[in-house]
Amino acid sequence: MPDQAPVTERQSTTADVHERIRQLGRRRVLELPQMVAFHTWLDGKRLSRQSCRVIGESRTGKTVSCDTYHLKCKVTQRLGEAPIIPVMYWHCRENLSVSSLFVGLLESLQYQATRGRVPELRERVYHVLRSCQVEMIIFDEAQRATAQAMSEIRDISDLLEIAVVLVGTDRLNAVIQRDEQVLYRFLSAYRFSRLGSEALQEMTALWEEHVLQLPESSDLTNVKAQSLLLQATRGYIGVLDQILCEAAIRTLQRGQKRIELPLLRQVVKECSLAIK
Repeated sequence: MPDQAPVTERQSTTADVHERIRQLGRRRVLELPQMVAFHTWLDGKRLSRQSCRVIGESRTGKTVSCDTYHLKCKVTQRLGEAPIIPVMYWHCRENLSVSSLFVGLLESLQYQATRGRVPELRERVYHVLRSCQVEMIIFDEAQRATAQAMSEIRDISDLLEIAVVLVGTDRLNAVIQRDEQVLYRFLSAYRFSRLGSEALQEMTALWEEHVLQLPESSDLTNVKAQSLLLQATRGYIGVLDQILCEAAIRTLQRGQKRIELPLLRQVVKECSLAIK
């Protein structure tokens, strides 16, 4: 009996560590100043019903920032009435056709009737968007849309007075330039850039305080750690997140309280974007 208390305490500590590791492995959202500024920009587009583009390389934070905005704009519903959906977020499929576009939007709006010819599907989409009082639709990976689908997206903006946001890489710019009418509709653009050295240091400090939350400070803003991270991440916030969380997970697995430089070097070596 006297040995039971230490075992129980040890089991409790192990369970706590496992839970922290699970938390670090989940997708997380940290409302950074850059995200707040971007959401303010989107607010203006939604209020004015102005369509636009959001451009940036992969892993620069576009998707998380757009999805977070969509989640912040809460859906409301009264009994017996259609839900009011201020902002929709939809991820485009590869080689997005017109029918796939309409079916995808209907499914996203949880509309049951998703079969029929294109004119019928279009009519249903327009009806449901009006019923749900949609003010903005965010199309992520919009460069995947075919020319015909892109024309339909433009018409949704024009005919329903909905602010349409096209999100993608620089390839999106080439896609919309194929059609002058599409180009003119989406002239306004917001760019997500990679982090410079100062911004990377600030992000590292925020991640250590609000995401990693290890028992002791790892001082990851020191010169040696920052040199490693800058070279490894090349300024991509998504890669920074991956490296820091992986380093924190391994620290917890080893029963340590802070990320040591040799461990960080090991993780960087495995996850680095630098040419090996």
